[in-house]
Amino acid sequence: MSTERSQKLKMVLEAVPAGHLVDAGWLTSHGIAYETFRDYVKRGWLERLTRGVFRRPAPHAASLNTVDWKTCLLSMQHIMRYDIHVGGTTALTQQGYDHYLRLGSNAPVWVYGDAIPNWLHRLSLNAPVETRSTSLFADPSLGLITDDLDAVNTLPWNWKLKMSSPERAVMEAMDELPGQEGFHNLDMVFESLTTLRPRTLAALLHSCKKIKVKRLFFVFADRHDHPWRKHLDPDEFNLGSGDRALIKGGKIHPRYRIMVPEEFVITEENDGP
Repeated sequence: MSTERSQKLKMVLEAVPAGHLVDAGWLTSHGIAYETFRDYVKRGWLERLTRGVFRRPAPHAASLNTVDWKTCLLSMQHIMRYDIHVGGTTALTQQGYDHYLRLGSNAPVWVYGDAIPNWLHRLSLNAPVETRSTSLFADPSLGLITDDLDAVNTLPWNWKLKMSSPERAVMEAMDELPGQEGFHNLDMVFESLTTLRPRTLAALLHSCKKIKVKRLFFVFADRHDHPWRKHLDPDEFNLGSGDRALIKGGKIHPRYRIMVPEEFVITEENDGP
């Protein structure tokens, strides 16, 4: 092997911790030619997981086709520098609000980004992945919990997932109602969201581009009436006009004019205006 190729291989091995992933785009951007990929795989320095995606083998570990979803996303964020984040119910689960969420192998991992590589869906991960753009908010970076991705010499066990804060995550989850998420599960989660930050919520509500999400947020907020609710005035946010039919067989909420399960309206009516 030439000195130049040896130096490039050394760079790969130093930048990619054992068990972590890189793709062809990252390799070529670091001066490694396509024809070299096959040589690295043949020599056992990389494992090919799917077309254009490789893993650095872990010492003394059996080669497994299934990849841990956290390892995959950490590799995308910290090595390949894809601008993605974990959001929705996945972010709520990662921050401890998982008592009533659907767990286990069938629980999807919600990944948000505007340039998510196609190969993510081809990988055999240990959980299904649902991808979404960041179009829900005018400011796509608002309400994200970010690690210092520019830190140098950080070790992989110190890496943290970039994800939505609880304030943003619950709005992302509401955007999936009623198709991908259930009212009952989110209602139980919302009951535990006692310490949300009013300023962050206000900023997100102003930035949110979907009337449906903003109306639903206040339906849940009024229903649970956490201490932070008194700091938010619905009249300060653009909630649109006219009725919104969200589900079949529900009932129009008397204040927020969106179709919700009947028990949400009954609670509101019993509580008074």
